[in-house]
Amino acid sequence: MTEPAPSTLWIADQPLILASTSRTRRNLVEAAGIVVETRQPGVDERAIEEPFAASGAPIEDLAALLAREKALAVSRREPGRLVLGADQTLECEGRQFHKPADAVRARAQLAALSGKTHHLHSAAVLAQDGEAVFEVISTADLDVRPLGDAFIDRYIETVGDAVLSSVGGYQIEGIGVQLFSRVNGDHFTILGLPLLPILTFLREQGCLAE
Repeated sequence: MTEPAPSTLWIADQPLILASTSRTRRNLVEAAGIVVETRQPGVDERAIEEPFAASGAPIEDLAALLAREKALAVSRREPGRLVLGADQTLECEGRQFHKPADAVRARAQLAALSGKTHHLHSAAVLAQDGEAVFEVISTADLDVRPLGDAFIDRYIETVGDAVLSSVGGYQIEGIGVQLFSRVNGDHFTILGLPLLPILTFLREQGCLAE
């Protein structure tokens, strides 16, 4: 009798823990064939960001710091488990942008990005037993085409509350792609998770079939 084909590429004894409640990141991980559980990291991001901003360190380092703190926070609560933390920062002309709190701020942010290149820094950290065992940071450069006021208003009306759900006010895998004239970078980096190097590490650790 022929043995049934395995239904997954994930061969570790336990699922990977994702230290995030982001639906986008969970979808990316699961679509890659990884069995995953999610945990709320419970990290106060603003308490980390404020002293970091005063340090004058590069904005991409903040993404790495936040990803590390999320992974470590969950790892300390889950001994023996492999935990993935991730974060993303957006930088334009030396200024850091955050998720807009409302439509008014979203409009101002899109106007500020109009006609300029901004940079998405996506970081990921894998931790186990309270120690980081793998770190990666990747950057994508995105050129926003010149946006007129009428288009920005129509765009926000079209996407609705989705404009508040990401740091740039867009989902490039959807209508947000219409904001851009050029994109230079890895698709997964833009979505907030530099997935390919993570997969390489997991294969090396014997968590994924080779």
